[in-house]
Amino acid sequence: MYRSISHKRILLTGASSGIGQALALEFARQSARLLITARRADRLEKVAIECRELGAEVHVVAGDVTDAAIQSLLMRHVESVWGGLDVLVNNAGVGAVGSFSDAAPERLRQIMEVNFFAPALLIQRMLPQLVCGDQPIVVNIGSVLGHIAVPQKSEYCASKFALRGLSDALRCELRGRRVDLLWVAPNTTRSEFFDRMLEHRGTVAVNPLSMTPQRVAKKVLRAIQRGRTRLVLTVIGRNLIRMRYLFPRLMDRLLTRL
Repeated sequence: MYRSISHKRILLTGASSGIGQALALEFARQSARLLITARRADRLEKVAIECRELGAEVHVVAGDVTDAAIQSLLMRHVESVWGGLDVLVNNAGVGAVGSFSDAAPERLRQIMEVNFFAPALLIQRMLPQLVCGDQPIVVNIGSVLGHIAVPQKSEYCASKFALRGLSDALRCELRGRRVDLLWVAPNTTRSEFFDRMLEHRGTVAVNPLSMTPQRVAKKVLRAIQRGRTRLVLTVIGRNLIRMRYLFPRLMDRLLTRL
């Protein structure tokens, strides 16, 4: 199976920076039709201008993807302007660093709202339009930390584990409706993610082999085109996941020390 991106109607969340911005530009180079959203209107408009310079059709909805009113705006656009949706990319995400025991309940709730509830509800709301789409696919941008839980990022790991569980269940559920689902698990990516964390208390291990958003975007694009269902982006990531399942106690000790 090969899925052309040309003229596909794509809704992309978290498009103002990082992986989202890189994905928007990759899709634009493929002549996709884009609806991009993020909270920072000024940054989002800059991304839209760059995409239009590449010849793409781009629409912008600025706002918080956890807001039901913003989700309604996105749905109305898809219905009234496009009459269907081919690709939904749930990329928006937020994190925090710090001990779970010291965290306020609001930190947990906000991370789960952005990283799990928003994509889950957006899939549910967009499903009628996806069913009418051309080779429709949902792309959930997760993390290797959706496979391996690490200290000091407990809420983030929980949200990505939850999103992976939803993705695996929906992949089977949506197959009968001819909607594909791709789960993507990047390693640490060089972006503004760590600069925009809700909290940053204490220290965490730094990954010296972090990927650029552009490299992630190219790999995600190829996975969409080739009809992949799961994508762990690096050999290191795949090996860490294997080690977690084969040697759980050893991994616990290593992660505690890190």
